Amino acid sequence: MKLPSVPTRRTVFLKTLDLHQAVYEKSRGVIGHRLLAGMPTLLLRTTGRRTGQVRTTALVYAEDAGRRLVVGSNGGHRRDPAWILNLEAEPEVELQVGVRRIPAVASVLRTDAPDYERLFALCNKANRGTFAKYRARTDRPLPIVVLTPR
Repeated sequence: MKLPSVPTRRTVFLKTLDLHQAVYEKSRGVIGHRLLAGMPTLLLRTTGRRTGQVRTTALVYAEDAGRRLVVGSNGGHRRDPAWILNLEAEPEVELQVGVRRIPAVASVLRTDAPDYERLFALCNKANRGTFAKYRARTDRPLPIVVLTPR
């Protein structure tokens, strides 16, 4: 008899994030703006670079001068998340913050940008230090995406 596999912490975490995003979307933003421990979360809608289909990703965000900031951490993996590639191909995006949908333009900041460390610190604080842990786990520079409302 084969025993069922026990989910790893990472699997449980990813399933929890998927559930959070599903609730956020199904409730049209009434539920879901705050993630675990009250972290602010937005829904980022990008256009798939190959398919042209709308792709939605729930992300912890920080704010700076009327802009929202998100980090392409991908959990500290070696590659940027697919949504980074999508918004580099098409920077016109839509944010959903709670029930509000906001058209925006995305720009990707890399580590050589003059304000990178200050903005990274804001994002890391919003995510309770997790981005710093991801950055320590990878050689890949974590891009910051600045989302400016149109």
